[in-house]
Amino acid sequence: MELIHFFDKLKSVRALVFDVDGVFTDNTILLTEAGEMLRAMNLRDGLVVKMAVRAGFPVGIITGGRSQGVTNRLQMLGASDVFTGIADKSATLNEFLQKHALTVADILYMGDDLPDLPVMKRVAVATAPADAVPEVLDVVDYVSPFKGGHGCVRDVLEKVLKLHGHWDDMVKAVAYGQG
Repeated sequence: MELIHFFDKLKSVRALVFDVDGVFTDNTILLTEAGEMLRAMNLRDGLVVKMAVRAGFPVGIITGGRSQGVTNRLQMLGASDVFTGIADKSATLNEFLQKHALTVADILYMGDDLPDLPVMKRVAVATAPADAVPEVLDVVDYVSPFKGGHGCVRDVLEKVLKLHGHWDDMVKAVAYGQG
C-alpha cells in the first residue's frame, strides 16, 4: 500500500472546515456573574483565516457550542458557513459540501475531541492541535505542534496557502495594507 505524504494530501484541499472550542480556543471558558461564557481566540489564527478566504477557500465552522460572539467573530473573518449547536457534525458537513459543490476529498478538517471523529474519518485531510484527545490524535493526518487557541489554525493554513502558491501574495497584500 502506497503512503501519501501529508503535503501531497494538502494539494487536494479546496475548502477548510473547523471546530471551534479546542481549536480556535484553548478549552478555557470564563463565566461572567450573569452566566455568560467567554472564550479567547488567537488573533494570528484569525488573520490567516482572512487570508485563506481571500485566496478563494470556502471556510466552514461546525461547532457544538452556541455563542453569538463566536459566530460574529468567525463571520467577520469571512467564514462562509458557521454552524452552531451541532450534535451531528457529519450531517452538517454534508450541507457544507452540497452548498459549495464539493466532496469529502476536497476538505481539510481540524478538530480536537470525540464529536469530531466522524468527520475526521471522512475527509481528505484530518488535522488536530497538539492537545487534542488521544482518540483524535490516533486518526489524524497531521498534529500541529501548537495547542488549540495558540496558533494551530495558523500553522495548518500557512501550509495550505504555501502549497497552493498563495502565501507570498497574501503576505504582500497584508503587509502593504491591502489585506
